[in-house]
Amino acid sequence: MSTTELIRTFLTDRLGVQPEQVMPEAVLADLGVDSLMLAELMFEAEDRLGIEIPSDVQPPKTVSEMQSMIDALSALKTG
Repeated sequence: MSTTELIRTFLTDRLGVQPEQVMPEAVLADLGVDSLMLAELMFEAEDRLGIEIPSDVQPPKTVSEMQSMIDALSALKTG
């Protein structure tokens, strides 16, 4: 599962966001993602992708920032 699919599926299933709304420039808060939901999304990424997101990481504000963070951590894992 790609990072984009993971984020899109999570937001669609948990928040009822329309899949076409999950675009790179979309602001997570505008999609209904609060701090608790962001934490759940990060835990989901950790579980599904086998990565560890540091607790001191700057919270992403957009879908693109979330993708970049997850992809960078995935690259470190496989690199």
